[in-house]
Amino acid sequence: MFDFFKKKPADSAAPQPTPAAPAPAVAPAAAPVEARPVTAAVESAPQPTAPADSRSWAVRLRDGLSKTRAKLNAAVGPTLGADVGDVMSDLFSRRKIDDELLDEIETTLLTADCGVDATQYLIDEMRKRWKRDKLETGEQLKGVLMELLEGLLAPLQQPLDIHTHKPTIIMLAGVNGSGKTTSIGKLAKRFQAEGKSVLLAAGDTFRAAAREQLQEWGRRNDVTVISQDGGDPAAVVFDAINAARARGIDIVLADTAGRLPTQLHLMEEIAKVRRVIQKADPSGPHEVLLVLDSNIGQNALAQLAAFDKAVGVTGLVVTKLDGTAKGGVLAAIARTNPKPIRFIGVGERIDDMQPFVAREFVEALFDAAPNA
Repeated sequence: MFDFFKKKPADSAAPQPTPAAPAPAVAPAAAPVEARPVTAAVESAPQPTAPADSRSWAVRLRDGLSKTRAKLNAAVGPTLGADVGDVMSDLFSRRKIDDELLDEIETTLLTADCGVDATQYLIDEMRKRWKRDKLETGEQLKGVLMELLEGLLAPLQQPLDIHTHKPTIIMLAGVNGSGKTTSIGKLAKRFQAEGKSVLLAAGDTFRAAAREQLQEWGRRNDVTVISQDGGDPAAVVFDAINAARARGIDIVLADTAGRLPTQLHLMEEIAKVRRVIQKADPSGPHEVLLVLDSNIGQNALAQLAAFDKAVGVTGLVVTKLDGTAKGGVLAAIARTNPKPIRFIGVGERIDDMQPFVAREFVEALFDAAPNA
């Protein structure tokens, strides 16, 4: 998503032969470094945030889910027309309710990665309502499906609490490429806009340029980053918590190294970070956010299960919904491992990541016309 950040070549000018002065507050060599990035720290790179978008969130969410609606279009056949925004409406409006229509809806939901369990639940409930309420038209059945899907997702609509503890320690986990570091930057900006002070802990000491990337986010948001050149990520997070406590910081966002759920020894490393956080603050971490790339579809369920076992996931950030046709995976999560979805993302801008609201999501998925 971003170019690797590179340090600029050292100045060719010879250093002045002035005596070396002791640095203030001398720390052991392995101690983390408080990173206050300067403009020369990284080369010019694409800005992680585009200019402000004048469209409402509802419109951007609808546009962001267009690929999922396109997938639905492919599932029910090309005869429905080229406008993917009308796919679901066309599917339900073209005839009366019958078993064939329910079969097509089932195929559509599976193709959108709703998963077998959630799809079977929705189809069974629609069939019951069809018989019980004597429904006749596809439009009536569409209303039932929207109601059922919203009911399925509504328990996941739980806002993140950042007001109970000081500092509130939020640990973020996820595989490489999920959008974890970008999400940290967006969260930092969001919390600042809410009047909170933020400190970042660069706990991803394994990935190349991860520290520099987080430092750049810190520079752009004017947020202090506690980092270390290599070493133990748990130690970085430990010192960041102590620094936040000493400075009266409201929120600590702790990055961790991305790892695959199958890499058991690396999963143990992230579990160690959680244990060290508890040593620094017995009540922490106050939130363990797993960042999931929605492009992986059903594989998100395996990632969630593995990270939950290792670190006790308490909330989700689902990213890149604008780049995938697998937006139905939220229904699969709701049915198989219902963790709160704190935020969803549909773009690169800061305000393209917003708290999850079930009704907004369902209306956007079915192309209900939002208020622009």
